Amino acid sequence: MTIPKSAAIDDEGVWNQVLRLPPGNGNKPALFLDRDGVVLEEVNYLRAAGDARLIPGAAETIAAANRLAVPVVIITNQAGIARGYFDWEAFAAVQDKLLADLAALGAFIDGVFACPHHSMGNPPYNHPDHPARKPNPGMLLRAATMLELDLSRSWIVGDRAGDLGAGRNAGLAGGLHVLTGHGGDDGERQAAQALAGDGFIVLTADSIAKSQEELPVLQK
Repeated sequence: MTIPKSAAIDDEGVWNQVLRLPPGNGNKPALFLDRDGVVLEEVNYLRAAGDARLIPGAAETIAAANRLAVPVVIITNQAGIARGYFDWEAFAAVQDKLLADLAALGAFIDGVFACPHHSMGNPPYNHPDHPARKPNPGMLLRAATMLELDLSRSWIVGDRAGDLGAGRNAGLAGGLHVLTGHGGDDGERQAAQALAGDGFIVLTADSIAKSQEELPVLQK
């Protein structure tokens, strides 16, 4: 299996990739992004690089975070691997296309974490509730350790309540729920809004394009 040198699949089968170490002394707030439906147009079980298309405003939002030296980290569930629809090499090819498209628009990602586990998956990814699968916080905790992030000042953007749930469970400041991808599915926005409380803030927008206006972490 061929994967990028910057990536590793850990002992739990989770993809860990640090593309850039944030400058400074560490403990920076980060912008966490779900991938499919937030950064890339939703394609159920995206498996072909040619089908990877940026959502309008995604590159601009990421570039804005780059200018502010705010680390940008993709946190994505990839149950298609557990279900046997594609493998890690196909995932890597989609990621290469994503990174190239962002670079062409002056934007870059600092880290990528992907969890293949699913309760209905095939071995070895048939885990009933893996701690890295959102809404569990495992991927965010990995990112915080590897990139030296301050989770308490970080935010997450997601189209599913589970994305924001992972942020809440990791101790983030808040999350932005968007209507792209599965965000407009019945009950998703309401479930996301219900996560507000105990110090976790929930904001809403039509898409990631509004992040610069809505998220404190992107304010100068």
